[in-house]
Amino acid sequence: MSERITVEELAELMKKAAGITVAPQDLQQRSDTGFDAIGIDSLGLLGIVGELENRYGTPMPPDAERSKTPRQFLDLVNSALMTGA
Repeated sequence: MSERITVEELAELMKKAAGITVAPQDLQQRSDTGFDAIGIDSLGLLGIVGELENRYGTPMPPDAERSKTPRQFLDLVNSALMTGA
């Protein structure tokens, strides 16, 4: 699978699954900022992971819900999607 999650898609998922609105360009600039500083808690991140699993029909890596930053999350999820995990 060649799908990749973009910063824009992550921003959309953050709004949908966790109720946190962050402009994609702000999220790009804050990609190394902790999710907790952005307002996403562990349940919000779990909701994002669930949305991705539903969207792509494949389980996300178990570490995805423990990612600390948007960059770490995107790297992990995109790596899994590219390998078909």
